[in-house]
Amino acid sequence: MQIDASTEGLLVQAVRRVAAREILPGFRALDPGDIDTKAGPDDLVTAFDRRAEQALAAEMAQILPDALFVGEESVDADPGLLDRLAAAELAVIVDPIDGTGNYAAGLAVFGVILAVVAGGETVFGLLYDPVIDDWVLARKGGGAWFAGPGKPPRHLTGRAPRPREAAQGYVPLFLYEGARRQAVAAALPALGRVNSLRCSCHEYRQLALGQADFVVSPKAKPWDHAAGCLVVGEAGGRVLSGGRPGYDPRAPKAPVVAFAHTDSADELLPDVLLTP
Repeated sequence: MQIDASTEGLLVQAVRRVAAREILPGFRALDPGDIDTKAGPDDLVTAFDRRAEQALAAEMAQILPDALFVGEESVDADPGLLDRLAAAELAVIVDPIDGTGNYAAGLAVFGVILAVVAGGETVFGLLYDPVIDDWVLARKGGGAWFAGPGKPPRHLTGRAPRPREAAQGYVPLFLYEGARRQAVAAALPALGRVNSLRCSCHEYRQLALGQADFVVSPKAKPWDHAAGCLVVGEAGGRVLSGGRPGYDPRAPKAPVVAFAHTDSADELLPDVLLTP
């Protein structure tokens, strides 16, 4: 299955509606009771995450009624959804508020991630910024595009590769543990500049927009990576998952490493960032 232009428009408008109605009203307006934790004290979820996911599920049921809906918060409540995703012919994968920690802290670096997976392949990806109301999207085989209300869509092609000492990108050191964290930290000074936005949505956007050379994540959850990996590939970049080319949302392998250009050699990054 391919996503046509009409369906693409419906998906974008649905995400915009939900963000305006269910996400933005909570930004910088959260009560303490709106914030909860999941796996640990830094793994936050808000009442607005849950409301937004429920609203997106309802929207997707109208646009793609045959699709399995897989949301980050839904999986937290029912981990068996990931098994059903592996067998699904059609699925919509959503992170309703990617960068919840930033959202809860009042930082305007969060987004909505939506991917459509057909036959195990990501065929549509959307990286939406609710604050600015613009988006980066890709359809399989159709390139990557930056767009917004009143803006002509701009075709994205990433940027040319740079040498390691000048390379700039994103590595979330806080997600590594123990000796691995120490090894990763020791390797980072060899790179030009390393940051973390604590938001996969915006890190992948920056990569596709030509503002970064790489994105690295030691986690491989499909709601964080399926859409972004498609966008990067359609913008002329390349992706490794578990040290192998490509990203399979049904059986994702860590680490996930995305490069802005297909000519970027693995040697751009230290081995500790590339290997499981």
